[in-house]
Amino acid sequence: MKAVKTKAIQIDIQHLTRAEGHGNIVVDFDNGELNKCALEIVEAPRFFEALMRGKPYRQASHIASRICGICAVTHATASLRASEKALGIVPSPQTTRLRKLNILGEMLDSHILHVYMLVAPDLLEVGSVIPLASSAPELVLRALKMKKVAGDLCQLIGGRHTHPISMVTGGFTHYPSRESLVELYDRLVDLRHEMDATVDTFQDLHFPEFENETEYLALHTEGEYCLIDGEIISSDGGSWPVEEYLEVTNETVVHHSTAKHSRNQRRSYLVGALARFNINFADLHPKARSAASALDLKPKCVNPYLNTVAQIVEMVHCVEEAIAILTRITREGLSVELPVVQKRPSGEGVGACEAPRGTLYHHYAIQDETISFANCITPTAQNLANIEADMRALVPQFCGQGKETLSRHLEMLVRAYDPCISCSTHALEVRFI
Repeated sequence: MKAVKTKAIQIDIQHLTRAEGHGNIVVDFDNGELNKCALEIVEAPRFFEALMRGKPYRQASHIASRICGICAVTHATASLRASEKALGIVPSPQTTRLRKLNILGEMLDSHILHVYMLVAPDLLEVGSVIPLASSAPELVLRALKMKKVAGDLCQLIGGRHTHPISMVTGGFTHYPSRESLVELYDRLVDLRHEMDATVDTFQDLHFPEFENETEYLALHTEGEYCLIDGEIISSDGGSWPVEEYLEVTNETVVHHSTAKHSRNQRRSYLVGALARFNINFADLHPKARSAASALDLKPKCVNPYLNTVAQIVEMVHCVEEAIAILTRITREGLSVELPVVQKRPSGEGVGACEAPRGTLYHHYAIQDETISFANCITPTAQNLANIEADMRALVPQFCGQGKETLSRHLEMLVRAYDPCISCSTHALEVRFI
């Protein structure tokens, strides 16, 4: 798009609010020229991979889950899959089913937080969820009720709401009672009313009109809305086994960020709810597809602001999938299984899961039951280059509306990605003087 001639605009937002972690938005636009446009990640690196090296592999998932207080279940699951693949451990169908149920709970919990607490204030023109509690208390109370159910699901399956303790390589160390599962089932069925109300609410809210097509990547398994394992699929064409994740992610260090950037077949790509929606739409639960229709969201959607709408669609899917899994579990009952034991003491494996913000990879080499190499690539790190590409496309379109409006749209854009900035920090530039 041709740049709009306007007076100079300098934007320096330190720090972006209503996002996890610390990031700055910096724009220098002068006489139609975009001299600088960057999302600066200023968090200190956290070195979780280094923390895992030298530790017994059985500790890896518990350490990895501390990378994030929101996506702890997904980090733990990706970590377990990496160790299991390395050591030839094949979990039972029951274990796989319970892990998926736990991830559904975490995704529901995280999406509710983002949609209601972080994005809704923008759409309803209030500063945060605090004034929203006064202007629209029914929304906040609905969100809290829904989060309570999602959190309790994670607590029941994983042993606690965050940082699960009952999930281990090859299985679980604790199983919930049938009575507690039936109670959870009833609460999820009741949650359908809240999901209908959520769709009704967001049908009437206005998202910025902005399109910027990019490459979309997500895990895919034939016949299900893939959250664990599968293969990497691109909207531009092409598929890769998760073991070839490095050929897809292509991380590079950039000077203005302590998080790396990624690129695949274009200069950037997008992962997360919108990418999953675009790639795996046919595998969504029918009620989720109906919600998408009600929200006027269709694949292929190229408006990044509508990642939030795709999250609402996924919320419906998560509730329905969790109900379906619990229906089967309560009908068949849970068997108390001992965790599957390892076939070998050494090996190398890659685990991949769909976290709320996109595809997450854990890659370990294990030598004599000890982690000798670890690599984690988080969704936010993969999205950062695409966020900046969207920012560069957006500035010329909205600069004519003034600095305040442009700043607001930039903040909303970054927020739409639901970034988990702290999780993404890996790079550190050391200068010796």
